[in-house]
Amino acid sequence: MDRDQLMNSYAEVAVRVGINLQEGQHVLVQGKLEHAPLMRVLTETAYRAGAANVSVVYSDDHIRKATIEHGDEDALTWSPPHLLAALDHVERSGGARISVSGDAEPKLLSHLDPQRVGRAKMIELAHMNMSQVNKRSVQWTIVACPNEGWAEAALGEPDVDRLWEAVARANRLYEPDPVQAWWDHVNLLGERADALNEHRFDLIHFESERTDLRVGLHGAGRWISAKFTTASGLSHVPNLPTEEVFTTPDFRRVDGVVAATRPLQMSSEGVTVTDLTVTFEGGRAVAVEAATGEEVVRSQMALDEGGARLGEVALVDRASAVGATGLTFNNTLFDENATSHIAYGAAYTFCVEGAEGLPPEQLVDRGINHSSVHTDFMIGGPGVNVTGVTGDGGRVTIIEDNIWQL
Repeated sequence: MDRDQLMNSYAEVAVRVGINLQEGQHVLVQGKLEHAPLMRVLTETAYRAGAANVSVVYSDDHIRKATIEHGDEDALTWSPPHLLAALDHVERSGGARISVSGDAEPKLLSHLDPQRVGRAKMIELAHMNMSQVNKRSVQWTIVACPNEGWAEAALGEPDVDRLWEAVARANRLYEPDPVQAWWDHVNLLGERADALNEHRFDLIHFESERTDLRVGLHGAGRWISAKFTTASGLSHVPNLPTEEVFTTPDFRRVDGVVAATRPLQMSSEGVTVTDLTVTFEGGRAVAVEAATGEEVVRSQMALDEGGARLGEVALVDRASAVGATGLTFNNTLFDENATSHIAYGAAYTFCVEGAEGLPPEQLVDRGINHSSVHTDFMIGGPGVNVTGVTGDGGRVTIIEDNIWQL
């Protein structure tokens, strides 16, 4: 298939599976200027699928750069009213939203003050976004648009067609019926989540030459897979691609050292973090080291009280279609679905029974993290074994030699 065919197929999966658009819904499409080709196709596909209307919001990383360079401290965390209004309208109208990723200029912010880069986060917008996710009030999904800058970072050359081919393989677009292939895949991930829930593990233990991390789980927690259901009962698939099963840890019971196994591309910060190592004690990150990007990670973790605590743990093995490409995409949407990962910052409350709708202080009292930050980094792959530990100390191998064992 050529680029246009792949783009059309990806948009069809995003609309039919990602947001599972229903007749008459409003759709919000968000992305950067460089993502315009895919955003136009997404808009057309949504209208063909019955959308009542589609609104598109573009962002520009050069505007962000100017804010970080010249804005005052309040400007770094300010949320523009039109962006808040756009998210609010989607929720109030019972609509859906599609976000597009794919960093066109990965090094744009690399020469700026890393502490200001790390603090530059639209906090009110981040809280509204996470609130909608946790309330399950909208269907949402994230896709990616290949471009020259991203291709250079992922492939070492600005070959957009080659990157589109890898994105297509990671998203099952070469299957005879990609939409059906995606629903079949979602069901398989659901079986993995069910197996984890049956064991009712007390904690997850990650081990390798550089990692020895114990992540405590909630007694009321559950593992979730790719298939989300809104509060109104509509299924959707948030990430395209997705290969993970995940849950919310008890942030108070996280201890040990963990080494990232892939670079972390912070697209909104314009920074690549390499050789990241984080040490947790009593549920808090107490040491952060990295070859590059260390100060950005530290600044993110210092944004609020929950920034340095863990909010997610997710498991992925080598059966991943993303991992099978053999690429490090330098894009978190893809790389987090190539291998197991954790996230510091905000937790998903819907993973813990009885937590949905609780105010932040009650969430924290229950060990469920609250923050304006949610940053995933990859910690799995060859050489990293994952063990489930039961309440009585029994150990069950979950991933060994990068192969799922349950």
